[in-house]
Amino acid sequence: MALKTTGFTSTLHPSLCSLSSLFLFTLISILSLSLFFLFSATYQSKPVSSQSLLSQTTPQASIKVYVVDLPRSLNYGLLDAYWSLQSDSRLGSEADREIRRAQMGKTLKFPPYPESPLIKQYSAEYWIMGDLMTPEKLRYGSFAKRVSDVNEADVVFVPFFATISAEMQLGVGKGVFRKKEGNEDYQRQRQVMEFVRGTEAWKRSGGRDHVFVLTDSGHSLADPVAMWHVKAEIAPAILLVVDFGGWYKLDSRTSNGSSSEMIQHTQVSLLKDVIVPYTHLLPRLHLSENRNRQTLLYFKGAKHRHRGGLVREKLWDLLVNEEGVIMEEGFPNATGREQSIKGMRTSEFCLHPAGDTPTSCRLFDAIQSLCIPVIISDNIELPFEGMVDYSEFSVFVAVSDALQPQWLVKHLRSFDKGKKDRFRQNMAEVQPIFEYDNGYPAGIGPVPTDGAVNQIWKKVHQKLPMIKEAIIREKRKPPGAFVPLRCHCS
Repeated sequence: MALKTTGFTSTLHPSLCSLSSLFLFTLISILSLSLFFLFSATYQSKPVSSQSLLSQTTPQASIKVYVVDLPRSLNYGLLDAYWSLQSDSRLGSEADREIRRAQMGKTLKFPPYPESPLIKQYSAEYWIMGDLMTPEKLRYGSFAKRVSDVNEADVVFVPFFATISAEMQLGVGKGVFRKKEGNEDYQRQRQVMEFVRGTEAWKRSGGRDHVFVLTDSGHSLADPVAMWHVKAEIAPAILLVVDFGGWYKLDSRTSNGSSSEMIQHTQVSLLKDVIVPYTHLLPRLHLSENRNRQTLLYFKGAKHRHRGGLVREKLWDLLVNEEGVIMEEGFPNATGREQSIKGMRTSEFCLHPAGDTPTSCRLFDAIQSLCIPVIISDNIELPFEGMVDYSEFSVFVAVSDALQPQWLVKHLRSFDKGKKDRFRQNMAEVQPIFEYDNGYPAGIGPVPTDGAVNQIWKKVHQKLPMIKEAIIREKRKPPGAFVPLRCHCS
């Protein structure tokens, strides 16, 4: 006898199907609404911040760097020579004398860098080199990937400690700095150029993908100081400089027809070169450590400067007797360092007028001290622009406005507490990117991912398409053709 089957075994009853669909639709609707309110509450619980000061658009890539195998005598060997000096009134500082005594009789693979403020402010060469000399297994935070085959490299780094070389010559034989005979710095510059110009890498690119660190600038004898004798030869290369101030050829109208030994405008450019920070000389003040600031405006430095720095003397005379303004002459050496720390940490604003060049380490001391920079330097170029928005924590003033009696003080008093607090909060965010020191002796160790060394290599990385294009264009130039340098960018 066959069993009788019912419709229930093969299909659902129409009413049950409708109920199931309605239940499913209701459940989905409830879940969707729940998720909407959950994410809305989560989003609203987080404060909406202003546009980030440090751009997040930088690609998470790396730059491949080949390091030229220069003799040690042109980098760390120069530090050996520096510490072997018995006396040098220009370069010496109490801190360096103590290091020299401790170093006596010792030979280190990676000697320390001088603590003398005159040299330390230009120590970018040391920290960049330290990162590249760090064993690969410890370089997990570095944006630069060191390669052993020059054909794999994006850029070729020339590890010459140009600042130490120049400063040692100025210290022991200032009178021959601009001469060739009897000038050891000149001899070292020539040694570097003969070495690199003899390589296939230089011949292939004309030096356009080579990187030189030339941070020493602003001397009355020559500007730039580093690599001064071979400035024309390295013009096609990627130059890491603190500013362009001393590199531009003076206009004949402003120089009264006198000749200039500065590098011409065609030899430096934002298209190929990178502005790097000075090394700050004062310790970092964290936002949580900030205290009440009684002084309106603070400045410590030399009153008399050259060229564009003449504005400093005029500002000094205008401001020195203003209420709430402190103008001190001096340099943050062993004596003045504590005064500078106190002055910057107890002042709302720190004055940053042009000196021998448009910028100085004073700006980066102010940032580390959370003292709002007041920048009076019409021709200034700043590190990492495009990645950092300086207007979010600095006050920019035209020279013409600043030189009007009482204008500057009145302008600074117009900033309310809320705006000054926001400036300081923004400054605290960017303090790390101006820090070279990674906390390891000689910089041999992992670098902070957001530190100055990585930011420099990221800026070089941004230049690569233009550099590669220039190399390719050079290849198709017929023999004997002359095309003048046109590397002008403002």
